[in-house]
Amino acid sequence: MNEPLSSLLRPQTLDECIGQQHLIGEGKPIRGFLEQKKIPSMLFRWPPGCGKTTIAKVIANTIEAETFFLSGVTSKKEDLKQILTQAKTNKQYGKTTIIFLDEIHRRNKAQQDTLLPHVEKWDIILIWATTENPSFSINSALLSRTRTFVFERLWEKDISDFIKNNRQKILISHPDIIVSDEILSFIARLGNGDLRNSLNILESAIFLKKSWSLTEEDIIIAGQKNIYYDKNGDEHYNIISAIHKSLRDSNGDAACYRIQRMLAGGEDPLYIARRLLRFASEDIGPADNNALLLANQVYDAVSKVGMPECDIFLIQLALYLAKAPKNNITYKISLETKADIQKYGNLPVPMDIRNAPTKFMEGLWYGKNYQYTHDQPDKKTNNQHFPTELKDRIYGK
Repeated sequence: MNEPLSSLLRPQTLDECIGQQHLIGEGKPIRGFLEQKKIPSMLFRWPPGCGKTTIAKVIANTIEAETFFLSGVTSKKEDLKQILTQAKTNKQYGKTTIIFLDEIHRRNKAQQDTLLPHVEKWDIILIWATTENPSFSINSALLSRTRTFVFERLWEKDISDFIKNNRQKILISHPDIIVSDEILSFIARLGNGDLRNSLNILESAIFLKKSWSLTEEDIIIAGQKNIYYDKNGDEHYNIISAIHKSLRDSNGDAACYRIQRMLAGGEDPLYIARRLLRFASEDIGPADNNALLLANQVYDAVSKVGMPECDIFLIQLALYLAKAPKNNITYKISLETKADIQKYGNLPVPMDIRNAPTKFMEGLWYGKNYQYTHDQPDKKTNNQHFPTELKDRIYGK
């Protein structure tokens, strides 16, 4: 092969594309735009290997426009300026300019701002792609001027069928190698919803195998399953939220699965330990004070041992937290006291419980009428502990 399988087999029309039928199927938006040969600026979001770039290329092939493909990682500001200058010239002659900007989240907000007036005036049609949540990384003004389309991970059957349908092209330069339907299904499963990943695994296995039929062992040697995980984006927050809610619902198995998922994606185990430490007080609290003690010990153990051995500490803790009784009174009191501070500000400490280390302060009535608890027969006093505005306040009801 003179080019990678992912390029050799890239679909040229919407009908050749797999998945994303909610966007490119009959009567769906992207197909409708292409049929009218009039497209708006669009944002393609989520996950890798699901066809974002391919559909952008199909649009470029279908629309009579000058198209530029840029990467948010490798392209420079000067490249973009030259294209924007060319786009103005094209507009004068009635020609459309499309810019496909991959991984736009890698460009800072100031760089994104340079695109805004050109998108607004229709100097360019901007098609941009990101694997991250645009709410976190994309200029809101730019977002408001584009249509956002959320892509979905590909189904295993879609990937398997695509590879089977292209078997002849794949093996044209390796006629001695036999690839069964079962092996193709196995490769599709390893792809984890990413067609490009599946093709790369198959390609590597073909290179390594000189003849005869591919086995599962050949495939495993050729490549591991990629774990999609964005440490600073949606997937990070989705999974840690799933861990927290699984523990709250006493489902330790689900929490342990998610913990391993984060670790496999490269998450810092101390981050997970910190979140479990927080959970011990937020959702268990005084219902089992040992939960906080164990969580603190596990944090210390994780920091000492590190990956990969520390996963077992986190799993032990997760199982304990899941089984522990739940009480969120500490969390409720935390919220309620913050609300009172926000509402009332710097309320003064009542005079009777102020300390009076000097005669001057005694003269200002600091500590006047203070009742010392241990001097009272029943160990009860009438001291006022709250400011007047919060008198008799009880938190966490």
